[in-house]
Amino acid sequence: MSARVQHHVAGRLSLRPPQAESLERLKQALDAAPEMLMQERNVPAVLTTLKAQFPKLEDFEREFPSLCFALATGVGKTRLMGAFIAYLHLAHGINNFFVLAPNLTIYNKLITDFTPNTPKYVFKGIGEFALNAPRVITGDNYDQQNILGGELLGEVRINIFNIAKIASEVRGGKEPRIKRMKEVLGDSYFNHLANLPDLVLLMDESHRYRAQAGMRAINELQPLFGLEVTATPFVESSRGPVPFKNVVMDYPLARAMEDGFVKEPAVVTQRNFDAKAHTPEEIEKIKLEDGVRLHETTKVELLTYARENGVAPVKPFMLVIARDTTHAGQLLVLLQSEAFFDARYRSKVIQVDSSRSGSEEEEMISRLLAVESVDEPTEIVIHVNMLKEGWDVTNLYTIVPLRAANARTLIEQSIGRGLRLPYGKRTGIAAVDRLNIVAHDKFQEIIDEANRGDSPIRLKQVILDAPSADDKKVSVQVGSGVMTRLGLTDAPAVAGAPSNFGTAPTAPALAPVFTTEAERQAARVVMEVIGKYEVRRDLVPTSSALLTPEVQSAILTEVTERLSLLNRPVQGNLLAGVDDGQPKLDLSAVVAKTTEIVAQQTIDIPRIAVVPTGEVTTGFHPFKLSLLPNFQPGQREIVGQELRTNEQFTLSSERGIREKRFEDYIVKKLIDYDNIDYFTQAELLYDLAGQAVAHYQGQNYSENELHEILDTFGSELARLIRAEMMEHFWEEATEYEVQVSRGFTELKPCNYTATAGQTAHHFRETLTETGRIKQMLFGGFSRCLYPLQKFDSDTERRFSVILERDALKWFKPAKGQFQIYYKLGTEQPEYIPDFVVETDTTIYMVETKARTDVNTQEVQAKASSAARWCKHASDYAEAIGTKTWKYLLVPHDEITESKRLNDFLRFEVKC
Repeated sequence: MSARVQHHVAGRLSLRPPQAESLERLKQALDAAPEMLMQERNVPAVLTTLKAQFPKLEDFEREFPSLCFALATGVGKTRLMGAFIAYLHLAHGINNFFVLAPNLTIYNKLITDFTPNTPKYVFKGIGEFALNAPRVITGDNYDQQNILGGELLGEVRINIFNIAKIASEVRGGKEPRIKRMKEVLGDSYFNHLANLPDLVLLMDESHRYRAQAGMRAINELQPLFGLEVTATPFVESSRGPVPFKNVVMDYPLARAMEDGFVKEPAVVTQRNFDAKAHTPEEIEKIKLEDGVRLHETTKVELLTYARENGVAPVKPFMLVIARDTTHAGQLLVLLQSEAFFDARYRSKVIQVDSSRSGSEEEEMISRLLAVESVDEPTEIVIHVNMLKEGWDVTNLYTIVPLRAANARTLIEQSIGRGLRLPYGKRTGIAAVDRLNIVAHDKFQEIIDEANRGDSPIRLKQVILDAPSADDKKVSVQVGSGVMTRLGLTDAPAVAGAPSNFGTAPTAPALAPVFTTEAERQAARVVMEVIGKYEVRRDLVPTSSALLTPEVQSAILTEVTERLSLLNRPVQGNLLAGVDDGQPKLDLSAVVAKTTEIVAQQTIDIPRIAVVPTGEVTTGFHPFKLSLLPNFQPGQREIVGQELRTNEQFTLSSERGIREKRFEDYIVKKLIDYDNIDYFTQAELLYDLAGQAVAHYQGQNYSENELHEILDTFGSELARLIRAEMMEHFWEEATEYEVQVSRGFTELKPCNYTATAGQTAHHFRETLTETGRIKQMLFGGFSRCLYPLQKFDSDTERRFSVILERDALKWFKPAKGQFQIYYKLGTEQPEYIPDFVVETDTTIYMVETKARTDVNTQEVQAKASSAARWCKHASDYAEAIGTKTWKYLLVPHDEITESKRLNDFLRFEVKC
């Protein structure tokens, strides 16, 4: 039951692997020590039990069991808390939760994220909470709640409190407000919570308040157990950091960076920068100017990426860290003045600190909260120390620290602020995946600190597990079931089926039909010859046509000729031709049996191409350029170095030939692209370049500055303009023709990476570690056209269970099997569907996808191309009298083993 709920929650919430592993470890703890769910338990005994499960666990550090899950910033701790609550309620019937926030910022953020119909609602996808959402009770409204009203209905209650406020209330030995009498309850709300039989405590960023007096008051709640989530599993002391002793899951920053869940931090300076040659004021201004240059370059890369890939644009901003409020005010004056790039950022900078009050403070907060919006003008934020945990922006790309600090502090500050990715994953574009720390005067010091073994950038693992066989990977090629059935490849070893999976046992593996070497040699040759007949669509329109007498006779003739050449006696072999007692090979029987198995073990996939006929013309529709970045002139070369990989990058202002026309800087870069023809598109190219030049001329640059900007950034501008041009690309042909070159195609071998020496899992096996499913191979199938398959998710494995019951044949296709391509920005990647399924009447191409991803541009582009392919394949099938094709796009949370294949037909996507 609990395993099924665990997989259900992980799938519905689309948990990332480290989140899913954390949920798995919570289940592991409760399975090992179920008394954690009881009020009467022996806490030391529970600790002893769990120490055997988690090698790093030393102590709960509280009077009740408390487990810490340390996940790097940006991986998703709030969503993990939502997963914990959903799992504990659905698997164990727990209804009462107490969530602690370390400060007002996170307190407000948690209330928002636990409230339905908000952008980051943590229970989105949990159907059980869709109609009966948990009641959110806060430190501001708990005394206004009808507490007794919902208890009889089994309502889930999430209490969210700010520990900082509780700590302020208990100063001087006073009782916190939560402990005061509430007449409706006949007791205090605190005592009401303490008397609940199923209270679970969740502590967000617990490193901030472990030793506070407010926390000592909270300990008196005596919950069943506590779950701590933090990115920093230690507390600072006069002797240095003191690690938590109750960590059961550790996913540090280095692993998050390596796995691509956060940005790569990089430190930036000028080439050959000498701090001693400048005054402190000059260094500040240089860093700010270079920070803006980096910021504008990043803005171009983000715009280009959005246009090339058809995703929402992201507006980056730059964070300036001031020494104090006075210094912050001075910086604001500078950044808004004519002395700083002619005041071009006057309306784009805000100061965020405690010096503001009244309407100024309200405006500051509203602009700060909206800084991720592309419609909000702020591009530079100045702050001193207000922006702590809970400020979860994803569009911070440049940090300019101007406050004196050592290298480690600078790294940790940047880590806490800017590593979240705007698209939730790496894009593969370095500038879009990178956080820049502008630290000219600290460059080498930061590099040295980042390369220390105990740096957060390097510290990959805190919990040391025993060496595992999983460490060694091998490449595995899996041929189709035809090859196994013929005896040309060995049947793989597969773990036995679970003993409790029902009344439909898996069919035993069939013995190979050919056992002698002569038969196998002949079968190999037959397979080679069949490959030639794929292109003979007139003679073999389907695989079943291989069984006609005419085709059988032709195959037999060619196989006989090939075998006679292969077995020709070697000159000088006196024993050649002597009968060695072996029975004579019945070649016609081998041909007949081989073609029969091929027809049985094949789903006919035609090879389809849509080609234009007649004259084809292409071009671009005229258009007005949208947003352009504010490049700034600068003679200095900027050098950056990524802290994890030590790779360097540069932003150079090297001069080329001085063009007579400003537009030529852009046009000469545009015509370097293969799909832009100067002779047919010259008028449009100069119109677009002219629009760009007019934009920069309107920014009050001098003539020399314009030459410098267009020379330095001509390539970036051209790439940005070209990406927008592709949105207006057109192609016309006299007509298009659908060409079917093959009626069926041989199943390609699948290439997988797997753990060395691991026996394939049975496909019906319920997995306890779903996060590792991509490392596993599965077998035991009776209707799959491959003996082994690999699944990308447990949803796919469950779908295979349905197919083994309801389909005639099915398989997961290898790359290149269909050769379907879809348009994604300027690219045309290959689409590889999840499943191909044949039934009595129809062949289905099936894609299973997380419900939250179904309507994304990429998934819809794939679906459109696949549905169009199915339409062409169906037209061909109708012409030759075979089964038609349909495309299904199935949300992952619809797939349960209780459903039948027909239940998914409503998800058909039509051309």
